[in-house]
Amino acid sequence: MDSTDSTDSTDGTDGTDGTTELTIGEVAGRTGLSVHALRFYEREGLLVGPVRRTAGGRRRYAVLDVRWLEICVRLRESGMPLADLRRFAGLVRQGPGNEAERLRLLDAHQRRVDERIRELEECRSLIAWKASVYADHLARGEAAGLWDPTAEDRSPGA
Repeated sequence: MDSTDSTDSTDGTDGTDGTTELTIGEVAGRTGLSVHALRFYEREGLLVGPVRRTAGGRRRYAVLDVRWLEICVRLRESGMPLADLRRFAGLVRQGPGNEAERLRLLDAHQRRVDERIRELEECRSLIAWKASVYADHLARGEAAGLWDPTAEDRSPGA
C-alpha cells in the first residue's frame, strides 16, 4: 500500500483507534468487492477478526478490516486458492507463533504466480510474433497470404 494512502493517517481518524467504523457499502466501495462478496468472505472465515455489529445487526468494519480485505483481494486476483486463503487467514487469527507456516503458504503462492507469469510471457511472445507476421504482410500489401480458413491453399506461415 502506498504511504500516501488516505487511510494511513496517524491522527486517529483512520479507524486504527477503533472509533471509525465503516458500513458494508463503504467497505465495498473501498475494496471493490460487492456487498455479497463481503458477506461471502465473512461466511468463509476469510476475515481475521469478527465483524462488529450495531444494535440493529448491521455490520461495521474498521479500516484495519479494509486493509486485510485489500490483501485478500490481491491474493485472490493472483490466483490463490480459496482454501489457502482460508488457511492463511486462520493462521493470522491464531496470532504469533505460526509465521513460518504463513511464509510457506505465501512462498508456494508466489511460485505459482511466477510460473503463471512465465506462461503468460510465452503467450505474449507468440502474440507479438503473430502480430508482426500480419504487420509485415499488410505493409507489403500481401494480406491475401494471411491465414484464411476458407482458402484451398493454406500457407504454414500465416
